[in-house]
This record gives sequence, structure tokens and C-alpha cells, in this order.
Amino acid sequence: MSAETPEAPPVAEDELGGVLSKAERPPRAGAVSASLTLAWRAMLKIKHVPFQLFDVTAFPLMFTLLFTFLFGGALAGSPGEYIQFLLPGILVQSIVFITVYTGFGLNTDIDKGLFDRFQSLPIWQPAPIVGALLGDLVRYSIAAVMVIGLGVVLGFRPGAGVGGVLGGLALVLVFAFSLSWIWILVGLSVEKPESVMTTSFLLLFPLTFVSNIFVDPTTMPGWLQTVVGVNPVTHLTDATRGLMHGGVALADVAWVLAASAVIVAVFAPLSLRKYHEER
Repeated sequence: MSAETPEAPPVAEDELGGVLSKAERPPRAGAVSASLTLAWRAMLKIKHVPFQLFDVTAFPLMFTLLFTFLFGGALAGSPGEYIQFLLPGILVQSIVFITVYTGFGLNTDIDKGLFDRFQSLPIWQPAPIVGALLGDLVRYSIAAVMVIGLGVVLGFRPGAGVGGVLGGLALVLVFAFSLSWIWILVGLSVEKPESVMTTSFLLLFPLTFVSNIFVDPTTMPGWLQTVVGVNPVTHLTDATRGLMHGGVALADVAWVLAASAVIVAVFAPLSLRKYHEER
């Protein structure tokens, strides 16, 4: 014969009042607040995983040194002359390559189940993605400062001064922001973070090397010049060089801004839809 479970004694209302907060419930975090909080989280990840900072500093510096001293004498007569042509392009290449880490980090969080937790919170649901993008813009800026600083040490002298450098950097960041949406969609679509990196190589290597980052396209075969001419990285590099050295072609700037707007218009809705489908 089983013993009956004793009933719990009733709890007096005044006893509950002693343990429950009487303060008004704090307001729900808005879109801006939630996005900035998660952007700060993205920055704190660098503190706990310093290798992430290594990616945005060591590799851009290594590329700058290698291309300047390996090809500078052959292509421009001296490394000092070549750095004037190379640095705006290597800045573009470095930041364009770093954009893949947006999708890589996103897929890593999904793989660990962290985004399941985010999606269960009463916050603006796109905040984890927007926060990651904002945090990565800081990473891009760090990489840019490192590359430009090394370039100045190697003899880079922008004809348009500090204002031209800031204008060129701003344009590169706009394009990087738009390109990141492609990697967000990839990160939401593949199973493992390694797949994001593999997919990125298929696009980023031809996108950056089949351009005018390293050499003048007039030395290339005619058919290849046509390919280089329609490459958005070519227009971005031309616009960045023009802004930094003076004599910028507004058509190149407009082309980059238009291309960035089209990329965001296509891939941002697709990424957000994919993100909500994962819920």
C-alpha cells in the first residue's frame, strides 16, 4: 500500500510579496540596443579567442610585405614606387577576404547551439545578425589601420591626404558590409564552419586576383581585360586609389555604391528569411 503524498501547505500572499520583486518590469530591449549589445559580444570574443585578431592583423600585414618586396622591383622599379599603386588595392583585398569570417562566426554559433538560445529570447530577432555585422565592421577597421600604417612606414604617401584615405576606407567598408551578407547566407545554409571557408575560396580568389589590385589591366590579354573591367573589385580599387591619391572618378564610386546596394537588396532578405526558417 503506497503512502499518500502530503499536500503542500498554502502559501500566504504576503509571503510571496517578500520574495517577488515589486519593481516595474524593465522595458524590452529595442532593435538598436539589442544589436549594439550583440556587437559588443562579437568584440569580446576577440578577448577570449585572440586568434580572431590574428586573422585581421597578421595576414594583411604579411600580404602587404610580400607583394611589396617580391614584385615591387619587377613591376614598378622599386618597392617604394610600387607601394603607391599597391596599398589601396591590398587594402581592398585584405578587407574583402576578412568578410568571410562573418559567415564563419555565424555558422560556428549555430553549430554550438547558441543561436537557438538567441531565438528564444524576447529581443528583436535580426539583432544577432546585425550585431555580428557591426562587430565585424570594427574588425575591418582594425585591419585597415594596420595595413595603412605599415604602408606609411614603407613609404606610402597619399596625394589626397588624410581626408582621401578616410574616404577610401569608408567606401571599402560599405562594400565589405554588403559582401558580408553573402557569407551570412552561406553560413546559414551549410553544415559546418569549414564549408564556409571552402565556399569563400571559390569566389574570393578569382574576385581579387582577376582585378587591378596588383597590376595594370592593360598588360593583360584583351578577353581578360574585359573580365577585369566588369569585376566589382576593380571598380572598388580604382575608386579607392582615386580617393587616396586624388582625381577620383565619380563613376567608379557610383558603381561601387550601386553594386553594394544591389548585393544588400538581394542577399539581406534571403539571409533573414533563411534565419527565420531555422527557428
